Amino acid sequence: MTDQGKNLPKDADEHIARLRNQLVQNDECGTTHYNLAVALLGKQEFVEAEEELHDAVDRSPTLAEAYVLLGGICLQRGDLEGCYRFNQRATKARAGFAEGYGNMAFVLLQLIDGKDPKEDEEKMDKAIKNLKKAIIHNKNFVQAFTTLGTAYFMKGLVKEGIKANLEAIEIQPEFPVAHNNLAVAYLETGEFDKAVAHCDKAEELGFEVAKELKDELAPYRKA
Repeated sequence: MTDQGKNLPKDADEHIARLRNQLVQNDECGTTHYNLAVALLGKQEFVEAEEELHDAVDRSPTLAEAYVLLGGICLQRGDLEGCYRFNQRATKARAGFAEGYGNMAFVLLQLIDGKDPKEDEEKMDKAIKNLKKAIIHNKNFVQAFTTLGTAYFMKGLVKEGIKANLEAIEIQPEFPVAHNNLAVAYLETGEFDKAVAHCDKAEELGFEVAKELKDELAPYRKA
């Protein structure tokens, strides 16, 4: 969100003014409040955008996208619980809203802190459940597959994690995060040629591969 304002068209202010004028004429249109919030987010006017998003869901309670953006604002200020709650509301507002399930899973994985192993395991399992729901509702949700792979890796289920990331690149071959994840996983399983290939592909696609991973793979590169 932080760089959105840099590439706005010159008429962004005119667009915002038009939307505000529409709301003067009809303040009960949730979609117009939502569109205004999106435009304000583009200008990094987060406080006013948040107010418009609340107005949007007040007028249109099924506007799942508005809840997701409210969750994104929470995430930006480090409020993981708030982000989770708004994405949960998104899935309740619209049945089968894949993005909400995916975001909930992402937050759950971020909340794992190592303090209580049983609680952490429950969060991982809940994240996996949400990701599977996201994929059921959107079989091309590539980020859900990579996040699912991460959740499996965290549980020590490396083969399942590999499968999830392979499914991600089947959907989108140029998705660098999945290639990086596969490089890490194949290093762990001792499939070094595959690890090197996916590491190189991730870098080729612009992903900043960790130096530690590259150093570990260096002895397995063929001259």
